[in-house]
Amino acid sequence: MVTGAPVVRVTTDPGHGGRWTSLSSGGREWLCHRDEPRRRWVRPGDAFADAGGLEECVPTVRGGPDHGDAWSRPWTQDGDTASVRCPDFHLTRTLGVADGGVVADYRLTAEPGYRFLWAGHALLDVSEQGRIAVIEGAPGRLYRDGGSDWEAFAWPRAGVGDAATAAGGPDAPAVPPAPVSPDIRFDLLGPDDGTALGAIVDTARATVHDGRNTLEFALEAPGQPVSVAVWRNLRGFPESAPYRSIGVEPMLGRVFDLAAAGERDAARVPATGEVRWRLTITARP
Repeated sequence: MVTGAPVVRVTTDPGHGGRWTSLSSGGREWLCHRDEPRRRWVRPGDAFADAGGLEECVPTVRGGPDHGDAWSRPWTQDGDTASVRCPDFHLTRTLGVADGGVVADYRLTAEPGYRFLWAGHALLDVSEQGRIAVIEGAPGRLYRDGGSDWEAFAWPRAGVGDAATAAGGPDAPAVPPAPVSPDIRFDLLGPDDGTALGAIVDTARATVHDGRNTLEFALEAPGQPVSVAVWRNLRGFPESAPYRSIGVEPMLGRVFDLAAAGERDAARVPATGEVRWRLTITARP
């Protein structure tokens, strides 16, 4: 457990994927939790078992392995540092505090040239009045289903004006514009409406506002592409038993599926054999 006096407390579960099980401040718990009995017994290669919290998704989010290779493996804990070995890489995470916020320092080692995505897959307990603040007009990609096709938009409004669908990022061949809905406000969460949409925004920062509380995410990764993914599931997923799930996910990379990543859409291990990045989360009353 790491405490950032007086506002932030974090608890993780190294035995189950290094998952962040609590992120609280001032008596408020920010992470949502679901009763998902499969989560405790998952093994590498299993389908994702959504129990809420913050999962470490690497080297991909969608595609295979589902939500990556690290969330389904036990991690080794040594003080405030936890680590996991996967077939193609070794990941370590060290938790600390700075200016009242929680700081997570990451280091991934692999063969030079190895490409990967990472997402701090944070699923949040946010009310219908909650909103997500990202710099106005930041370019983003709207995903309407579980695949790799996306439509370009500018935060926070999707579906306004022309939008081109792309598969595999900006390096993919151009295709005709696809039909879009009249308007989607990604910053406003609102009541459940039966929709489930994902987006990735080219920004290193995002802030969640809910009542008098705010939660700020900031990502630093020199030399690597960074973004923030937003999963806006208002009881539209899964079809068999939909539930509400709001995800704000700082990322290395700019796509959900590593297999669909263009040349500049994924992180790449340099000649040194390691990539370092820092995630800072600050909660303010």
